This record gives sequence, structure tokens and C-alpha cells, in this order.
Amino acid sequence: MAKCEVCGKGVSFGVKVSHSHRRTNRTWKPNVKRVKAIVKGVPCRIHVCTRCLRSNKVTRAV
Repeated sequence: MAKCEVCGKGVSFGVKVSHSHRRTNRTWKPNVKRVKAIVKGVPCRIHVCTRCLRSNKVTRAV
């Protein structure tokens, strides 16, 4: 679910390094909202990241 349907931004993986340099896996999840948008002239609910909302790549439905 943590995937933007407009730009495709999804979960990224990395390694958390503590002060004692012990390494554990971690994930970064995008800030995805479920909004009502107009897609192909029809209003429907899609998952969109806030970067796409802020840069007006999505037209919101009322």
C-alpha cells in the first residue's frame, strides 16, 4: 500500500547504524495519502504521495 500511484515512489531499504556501530535493517516509507482525485475524467480514490499533491500532479475531486 505504501506506493504512490502517480510517480511510483515506494518503500526504500537501508541499514540503521547505532552509536556502537551495530547494524540493523530498516525501511523508509513515503508519506502516502488516500485522496479522491480525477483520473481519466472520472473521480476515484487513489494513493498519492504528498510530493505529488504539493506539486499539483494530481487534480483533486470535490
